[in-house]
Amino acid sequence: MTNAVTTDELFVHPALFYRGEQEFLAGTVPFVLAGLAAAEPVAVATPPEHLELIRHHLADRADEVHFVDMTRAGRNPGWIIPGVLRRFADAHEAGRVRIIGEPVWAGRSHLEYPACAQHEALINAAFVEREVTILCPYDTDGLDPRVLDDAWATHPLVIDGAGETASAAYSPELVVARYNEVLPVPPDAETYHFDSSSQLAGAREFAVRYGGRTGLDGRLLNDLALAVAELTTNSVIHGAGSGTLRIWTEGVRIVCEVHDAGRLVDPLAGRRPQVPSEPGGRGLLLVNHIADLVRVHTGETGTTIRFYLGS
Repeated sequence: MTNAVTTDELFVHPALFYRGEQEFLAGTVPFVLAGLAAAEPVAVATPPEHLELIRHHLADRADEVHFVDMTRAGRNPGWIIPGVLRRFADAHEAGRVRIIGEPVWAGRSHLEYPACAQHEALINAAFVEREVTILCPYDTDGLDPRVLDDAWATHPLVIDGAGETASAAYSPELVVARYNEVLPVPPDAETYHFDSSSQLAGAREFAVRYGGRTGLDGRLLNDLALAVAELTTNSVIHGAGSGTLRIWTEGVRIVCEVHDAGRLVDPLAGRRPQVPSEPGGRGLLLVNHIADLVRVHTGETGTTIRFYLGS
């Protein structure tokens, strides 16, 4: 398996298709070592078992690599760009940065996957004109064929045992649109309508009371209040001044969404690290940071932002 990335482009985003532990190591360890040999800062963000494999095979050089447990730092795919990839790249702005990022693994749920696919598509827009190489491993034995098809669409280059192949299916905008899915609401969801800034406190209290009745407390209850406050405030300011808050439970999770008549036209909203000198723009970024999962649908009737807490 090749470990080269044969392109002169500033931003490089190949997928690595691997089958089994040996192919994973053959595609990742030489990639890391090539980065270290070129004096490039290197990060590896994968599930823990893959972190340990790479760490073991790097031996004494492992201390030169920044390791991130993707199942924790990237549990919400919407947080991976600002909280994992950009955080590392922005800390090393001089010269090329090299990252292994594995956002999709066999344990990801069907509920999470659409956000993962959109994340992979949006990486390409998030790193335009940046000197960054991000290699994304995909387990061809453990993942659904649909996931591999999407990988061809979100990565301009695919590496496997046969070498490197330019993707004729590359079309990240189509993947973003494909998973801009209508989000069904269960019949037992509780609803609160708000149409002015004077009702924002009531919306927050409505959510907190519901969370308290379901046993949510401490940090999670505070996170619920904070996320609802941010999203409802955004609706009043940017979403035609009104909106609808809905909340319900799914298993051990609280699910909450805010719908308003605004159109979210920037697919990277909530995925850019906040610049301290720029006012505003923190609401959806903060929700991505504290939630287990965020799903977004925008269409002719407005925008729905749904978040999950409590896993």
